[in-house]
Amino acid sequence: MGKLLFVDIGGTLLDYSNEVPHSAIDAIRQARANGHRVYLSSGRSSAEVTSQLWDIGVDGLIGANGGYVESAQESVYHRRMSGEETRNAVKWLYDRGLEFYLESNNGLYASSGFREAAEPVLAKLSERADVTVDGMYPDMFWDESLDREDVNKISYIFKSEADLEAAREAFPELEHTTWGGAAGPLFGTIGVSVNKKVGVDRLLKYLNADRANTIAFGDSDEDLSLFEASAYGVAMGEASASLKAAADLVTDPVSQDGLRKAFVKLELIDA
Repeated sequence: MGKLLFVDIGGTLLDYSNEVPHSAIDAIRQARANGHRVYLSSGRSSAEVTSQLWDIGVDGLIGANGGYVESAQESVYHRRMSGEETRNAVKWLYDRGLEFYLESNNGLYASSGFREAAEPVLAKLSERADVTVDGMYPDMFWDESLDREDVNKISYIFKSEADLEAAREAFPELEHTTWGGAAGPLFGTIGVSVNKKVGVDRLLKYLNADRANTIAFGDSDEDLSLFEASAYGVAMGEASASLKAAADLVTDPVSQDGLRKAFVKLELIDA
């Protein structure tokens, strides 16, 4: 019986320079040819899932940290922030001096100072000195209205744990996480009270699929809920310490063919 494979994007399928190793592409294509189904499972909204990723060949998307689920090009589940929640969060972030961008299925929308503030942060994320904000976010909308009704979540440049705790206190009804891979927390997020487990649960119900046949692949604390939702969890070589502790298997980093090596180890594909 084929497995359901939930593959995170940044740090798992892509490295943090937004490059996909050929080994990962081949592994996914071989796994699907062997009867397994592959769902991208990411904090990203669908607007951030490029044609390059769809062209690999996947069965769908669990996006926005579980707030959006798509299978075979059909929307299964979508939960957004309300316009009021977005407006309140935008004001709070500006008042606190935090630069950010809004994530929706229709696009990404940056705060006024995000481009300048993000460059050194993205250099840490990608470990490349020549990284640019426009290179990492080629489809970002600049100078557009941030008064929106279609926002899945907000990512802001993370300065300290104090910001995260303050966000939780200001918006207790919303979900708060961080992301940044091996570099540690570089961005905080504010979104609806969902997580990747919510998305997996919705998808399994829609597909009438057995959780026992699920395998998750991830690298950050955002993937802890993905591991919780799955029968087996694989952490990448540069994953957070907490995700490695929760994993059934730790593979090599994405840049060292870690995804393919895990697929081989789990006998999803041939060596």
